[in-house]
Amino acid sequence: MHTSNLITSAVAVVGLVAPPVLAAPTTAGTRATTAAGCGKERILKGITTYHDLTSSGRERNYSVHIPGDYDETKAYPVVLGFHGSDSIGFFFEADTKLSESRFSANKIMVYPDGVGGAWAGASYSEVSVDEDLQFVTDLLAELRDEYCVDDARIYATGMSIGGGFVNTIACSEVGDEFAAFAPSSGSFYTDNDGVDGGCSPARSPLPLLEVHGGNDGSVHYDGGEGEGGVEPAISDWLGWWAERNGCTSSKVEDSFDGDVHHTIWTCADDVEGVLQHWKVDDMGHCWADTEVNFSQLSVPELPTHIQASQIIIDFFDQFSKP
Repeated sequence: MHTSNLITSAVAVVGLVAPPVLAAPTTAGTRATTAAGCGKERILKGITTYHDLTSSGRERNYSVHIPGDYDETKAYPVVLGFHGSDSIGFFFEADTKLSESRFSANKIMVYPDGVGGAWAGASYSEVSVDEDLQFVTDLLAELRDEYCVDDARIYATGMSIGGGFVNTIACSEVGDEFAAFAPSSGSFYTDNDGVDGGCSPARSPLPLLEVHGGNDGSVHYDGGEGEGGVEPAISDWLGWWAERNGCTSSKVEDSFDGDVHHTIWTCADDVEGVLQHWKVDDMGHCWADTEVNFSQLSVPELPTHIQASQIIIDFFDQFSKP
């Protein structure tokens, strides 16, 4: 999982400089909001800005990318992106390309930094789960104060330990702040002991999508002892979420000569797609992309058949918080 030093080298090589209710596809301003940040003019639009806040007595950092045509009178969906281990939000933003307008032209993208380059839940984590969850709560409060946030459309995605922490959020009361979750190659250290083993979602069904490589050499698809603790087999973990979400059936769509498998569950109230999984058999521990990215270079491997950023944004656009 500790691949980000290689990613950092790749960034240097190319010269980057660091500074559930079904809904119609998301457009800014479609829902009313009471966010205090509505009406506050933002000068720096279409670029990433860097910020800090104090949470649990500790200075924490995050970055924000707002659309180039941001209108402070309209409410915008917010996506939080959690980086992998030995990393920061800047590299997750560069790797996933999620700030590019093709993915997030109508969204506020937020990239928090974990303490010590990681998130809570692993044996190597430097802060507790409670502290990182409090940081998420404090971060959302600050975002609402500074930006015009659509409270019904807040989402979380992440890679590796960041994906694992996205699941930790979903399994906590803080998860009720979010409309949907989408971990990728997640190391689910805090959710490795069955349906009720450390996971108490704030509501059900809770929209969740996961992307994982069948050839992941860091967070093994079949589970086992990981770098930061015991990881569940992904099939088991999905089964637990199917039970939590009251899912009654599923179907699998195979593509690319059987290398890609898309599983779609029908869950409580006969809602199809509230739980989804994408497995790419020959993909390793990286962010799935049809274009070269830094996490692929760190494995190393070539681009794959699917583009996780588009899949995840399309998934988020289907759901708003009830």
